[in-house]
This record gives sequence, C-alpha cells and structure tokens, in this order.
Amino acid sequence: MSKRTGTTNPILEKLINELKKRSNEQSVNLWKRIAIDLEKPTRQRRVVNLSSISRYAKDNDVVVVAGKVLGAGNLVHKLTISAFQFSNGAKEKIEKAGSKIVPLLELSKDNPSGKGIKILG
Repeated sequence: MSKRTGTTNPILEKLINELKKRSNEQSVNLWKRIAIDLEKPTRQRRVVNLSSISRYAKDNDVVVVAGKVLGAGNLVHKLTISAFQFSNGAKEKIEKAGSKIVPLLELSKDNPSGKGIKILG
C-alpha cells in the first residue's frame, strides 16, 4: 500500500477546495493557481519575507502569498496582504506599518475576478 500524499490539515483542505470552486465559478485562473500552490508539500510551499513584499509592492497594492509570510525586513508601504500563514513577527510589523491582513477566502469573496492582485513568492 502506498503512503498517502497531500495535505492532511483539514483547514487547508477546505481552503484549497473553496479556491478551486471559486475559480471554476468565476472562470478566474488566479484562485486555481493559488490552490495548486497550496497543495504542494510544506517544504515546497512559498515563504516570503516582508522585505521582499516591500521591494516588489507599491502603496495600496493587494498582495497574495500562497504560503507563509515571515517577519524579516520592514514594510514601507500600506498594503493588503493575504496568505495561508503569518509569523508572529510578520503580523506585528504589518499592523505597525498600517497594512491589513486579509484571509485568502475573504479576499476571494471580496475580489472574485482577481483584478489588481499580485502573487509573490
């Protein structure tokens, strides 16, 4: 018998299924791409530092990380950031910079077309 592969986290499984469903309903490949990236094994998932987000984003951008945001570096812009996970240091620095953290499902409900969203990582 082969070993089970894929995510075993029920919260992540639900998120992946919802993003795929929204992608099919809206015919938007952005949400499907994020879902596929989240299906990857943990060690292959994206990890992005705040310094990278700050470097590639401008004021009032909406940024999605299909993985985890880490707190190395500083944010110099006010952004809306959505990711599967955030480190505690990243959360503190994001809030201190006046930026917002939005869950992936909420972002996909608020912006089903995916217009103006940058994927980093």
